[in-house]
This record gives sequence, C-alpha cells and structure tokens, in this order.
Amino acid sequence: MKKITILALHLGYGGIENCISNLANSLVDDYEVNIISTYKLYEKPVFKLNDKIKIKYLMTDLKPNKQELKQSLKKLKLITFFKELKKSLKILKLKKNLMIEAIKNCDSDVIISTRDIHNNWLSKYGRDKTLKIGWEHNHHHNNKRYINKVTKSVLGLDYFVLVSKDLTKFYSEKLKDKKVKCVYIPNSINFFPQEKAKLETENLISIGRLSHEKGYLDLIDIFKELHQKYPDSKLNIIGDGPDRKKIEKKIRDNKLEDYIILHGFQEKEYINKYLEKSSVYIMTSYTESFGLVLLEAFAYGVPCVAYSSAEGANEIISDNWDGYLIKDRDKNKMIKRICELLSNRNRRLIMGANGIKKAQEFNTQKTKQKWIEIINRKK
Repeated sequence: MKKITILALHLGYGGIENCISNLANSLVDDYEVNIISTYKLYEKPVFKLNDKIKIKYLMTDLKPNKQELKQSLKKLKLITFFKELKKSLKILKLKKNLMIEAIKNCDSDVIISTRDIHNNWLSKYGRDKTLKIGWEHNHHHNNKRYINKVTKSVLGLDYFVLVSKDLTKFYSEKLKDKKVKCVYIPNSINFFPQEKAKLETENLISIGRLSHEKGYLDLIDIFKELHQKYPDSKLNIIGDGPDRKKIEKKIRDNKLEDYIILHGFQEKEYINKYLEKSSVYIMTSYTESFGLVLLEAFAYGVPCVAYSSAEGANEIISDNWDGYLIKDRDKNKMIKRICELLSNRNRRLIMGANGIKKAQEFNTQKTKQKWIEIINRKK
C-alpha cells in the first residue's frame, strides 16, 4: 500500500484545512495517509479525520502570535511589541527547521504540499524517489510578487494541483516550459443530506472567517436595507476571526442585534442545522479561490447569491440558474436579487433544485479518482 503524507500549517478552522480533511478521508481506504502539521492549535482537528489517519504535530507548545504582534504595535506598546517580535522570529525559525527536517526524514511515496513555503522546502529537501505535489488554493489577483513566489516554489515539484479552471489555465501558461505539470482538480464535498432545506423562512446565512476579505461589513449594510423590506428576516453568520469586534460594533450601531446573529466557530452538525433552516446563502467576499461553502449550501438546496469578485464563485454558481452572480460589487443589484428570492419561494425551490444537481458534480468520489490518477503515476 502506497504511503501518502500531506503537509499542513495547522488543522484548525479554515478552507484549506477543510479540504485537507476531505482529501485525507477520501484516500485513507486505498492508501496509508499521514498528515504533518506545523502547529497544534486545538486538542483535536477541527474537521473530523478518520481514525486510520496518522497525525504528527511539529510544534505543540508554540502557536502563531501574529495578532498579538499587530495589537501591540497598534497600541504603541513598544516593550510588548519587541517581546512579541522576538517570539515571532523564534517561531518562524523553529517551524522552518522542523518542517525541513520532517520532509528530509519522510519516506512516503507521495508528499502533498498545501502552502507555497512548503513547496519550496519539498522541492529542495524531498527525497528523489518521492512524488512531489503542490496544491494551490489561493487566487493570485494579478499580484506579480505572489505569482513569482508561487511559480518559483513549484519548479522542483512533479505536479501542481489547482482548484479552479481559471488558475489551472493561468499557471499552465506560466509554467509551460517547466518540468512541473499543472492539473485541475476542484475541491469537493462528501455530504449530501437526505433532508433538504424547505426554503420557507426569510433566514439568510453566510459562513466564513470574520476577516476583511470576506466582506462582512458590507454584508451588514446589505442586510440593513433588506431588513427594512423584510422585517422578519434574520441573518446568521457562522465563523470567527480578527474582525469580530468591528462587526459586532457595526451591528450594534445599526440596532440589528436581534436580527444578525454571530454564532462563532461551530462544528459541522451545527452548521448543517442552520443551512437546513435557511432560504438564501450570501457571499460578499472580495476574494475566494474556490468557495467550498457554496457547494455545501447547494447540497441542502439553498440558492446562493455572491459577488463575482469572489473568483471561485464564478465556477460554481451559474447565474440565474442555481443562484446569482453580482458584478462590480453592486450593492443595489445584490439587494435586488436577494429580494427576488425572498419574495418568490417557487423561484427559490427551482434554483435550489438546480443547486443540488450542481453540488453532485463536485462529489468527493469524482475528485478522488483524479487524485488517484496522479498518485499512481510513476515518478
């Protein structure tokens, strides 16, 4: 049985971490699957992993201190800042050395890297006999510095897996004369509930990290206007992150505490319960390389409305079929489309049924076969 190792930064909350758990779980019946994680943020992985998957944590005591560093600088606490800076440099050096050592000692047939920095170390220190695969989840946004960093990081790899057709086309052109081969494998979902959303309420939902790029402050502005037209409407936001206090303040300032509920980080079962009770999923992200959560909403038959700035949404939502794509972050158009759905349950049901079909196209069993094709290729 072939041995596969996946390199992770951590196994906490996050889209990449969700994808790692999905992939590991889908492969474990056919391969020996291991995960090497730099940090141990929680007592157990946030996303459930099969008991047969072996996890090795490189750092169990130290955790990233990026937020502490930012806060001390923001508040001009210079002594605290330099203390946190010293700690941060120590963490960076240690995590680099530990991951390089782990890669050098890894005897797996296949190693899958999920970060560009890990790509670099895998290229340089991975054993010659090992099939080396990079797995990219982030969009480049035409950022030349980021593009150069990523393309350089994969030059020593055998395959570079991209989660969207757009990214695959882009990097295939960039790397056309290089050894590494670009392969399109979308992210997938492995849960298709028997009970679908009834779409009978005016409940709206959005799931994700409470950070700037998710656009939740914009979402509050949208909901404020929606709520004036639909006073029974509620917005459930599931997730946590650095912008939570800003979001809470904006909710209070607009006197929407009874109508916008911040649930924090929650387990899958909890999230699924709220998806089942929702009628529209809203995505206001400035960027989204894939948008796995859209498929999860579709699996429940919940139509989705998203800004097209969330690049991944463009490959998942078929405009006016299973949801709506809003160009140019047009707030008024976003509100109009959500109102069209809230005012017409039949439209919600039709779009929701189309969404269920769309979600089934991204079934884990289908994407698993694409991974197996790569994994079983000879070096």
